[in-house]
Amino acid sequence: MKITAEALRQRIGQFFFPAVFINDTEENIQKTERLIREHNIGGLTFFHSRASAATNYESKKKVVFNDDSYEKIKALIVRYQKAASTPLLISIDAEWGLAMRIEKTPQYPYAITLGALPENKSDLVFEVGKQIGLDLKAAGIQYNLSPLADINNNPNNPVIGYRSFGANKEKVADFAVEYLKGMSEVGILGCLKHFPGHGNTNVDSHLGLPVLKETLEELLENELYPFIKGIENNVDSIMIGHLAVPSLNDGKVTSATLSKGIIQDLLRDKLGYDGLVISDALNMHSVSKLYETKGQLEWEAFNAGNDILCFAENVPEGIEAIYKNASPDRIEESFNRIMKAKEKAGILSGNTAASGELNFEKTSQLNLEIAQNTITAIINNSGSEVAFEAHKNNKLAKLSLYKNTENTFFKTLNSELKSPEFAFENLEVSDISLIKKELENFELVLISLFVPKAKPANNFEIDNEVLELLSELLQTKKCIIFVFGNPYALPLIPNLKNALELIQVYQDFEEFQKTAGIQFLDKITLKGNLPVSIEIQ
Repeated sequence: MKITAEALRQRIGQFFFPAVFINDTEENIQKTERLIREHNIGGLTFFHSRASAATNYESKKKVVFNDDSYEKIKALIVRYQKAASTPLLISIDAEWGLAMRIEKTPQYPYAITLGALPENKSDLVFEVGKQIGLDLKAAGIQYNLSPLADINNNPNNPVIGYRSFGANKEKVADFAVEYLKGMSEVGILGCLKHFPGHGNTNVDSHLGLPVLKETLEELLENELYPFIKGIENNVDSIMIGHLAVPSLNDGKVTSATLSKGIIQDLLRDKLGYDGLVISDALNMHSVSKLYETKGQLEWEAFNAGNDILCFAENVPEGIEAIYKNASPDRIEESFNRIMKAKEKAGILSGNTAASGELNFEKTSQLNLEIAQNTITAIINNSGSEVAFEAHKNNKLAKLSLYKNTENTFFKTLNSELKSPEFAFENLEVSDISLIKKELENFELVLISLFVPKAKPANNFEIDNEVLELLSELLQTKKCIIFVFGNPYALPLIPNLKNALELIQVYQDFEEFQKTAGIQFLDKITLKGNLPVSIEIQ
């Protein structure tokens, strides 16, 4: 059957998933509506705001928080679906829930925290996938660009870190599959990323091009393992990372997103994957600056084997370039994959309405159960007995770093271990020399370190003065340290090996603070396992 040029262009439009922003101007919203109407685009990928899009890290634009972002996204989705003649597949990055992009929505633990769960608690990862799926449905979103199948085997990785389930390939594979199954149970499409594996890189691909030096054999042994497991379990889609693997690309340092050798030869032919392939965001600097002619990047990404062009910035030009260069068969292939995904998401009949409500209580119960099974003892010397002894002799003090003393962790401990409390909040309002002086007469200091940031840039925003204070206390006092945050921050602390007890708590959620306090007071054996390998000083 011969298809008209216009009909073919309409099909090609389905490959495009431009970025849209929850907090945007009416002018830009109308521009997107026109794009949907005129070019029959296949879907949209939502971000919080233009300032929050990852490539704006270096422009230092301030992200302005907005309490009604959730209501806004719901209304925008309805508006955009109304403009579409083919129902749109709405996507978002919700790795730890809608909270990754939207304020005042349920937040679940980071993947690194879930990675601390014992293997026999993988049902909790399934539950996280399921709850996140239900939250997406409540907003009118059908497609979560998550989870990561990347293996966390490089501590200097600036962009994966806390977003990966850990360093063990079997656990990463099992937990990623559980998360996908949880979403699938409630009808949400998932996505494994960033093929062929972004774990062992030390460049942020939002800003530059990471290069993997491994051979195919090495990749099959490690990086590719979770993706292979995902393929065996019929994963809906796989996202191609912006990273170069010269060994799979005739020695060329080309982004995987633009490499037939990686998408067609490896993923499709060798690994036998016939599901949806989506590019990583095409505005990321590792690829966005490669071509001067508008539309050429979109064509190159499609030609390499991507079905969905995520964050495509040149829609009309991209459609034309694909129309001119692609074979009708190849267009048909990608079009059919996208339609199949839309059918699975249940939207082709035109039913794109949101369903259900956000359930913060259910999230809290789930987070509590995860806390009870993830908190990890890294150094364990019966710290709680020593603390009770010091408390009896008035030799116990508590020190909170980066939160005031009114935190839930201290409040929980105070039911049995009330003692003098000190806090360092930031260099503007807190006096470290005064804190040192105040602590002189105490033998044991129970320290809660609330790591300021999850990303490793600038030492996770931990001030040098705080590291010096910790170093000094570790050399002169008995110290019990609870770290609420990314475990990759631990190697920064000098003399940490001197700690009487070191407990890794991963999150600062109320449920985690409360559980850490209860487990300490009740001398409960901790069940968590550190999911990454870390050398402490």
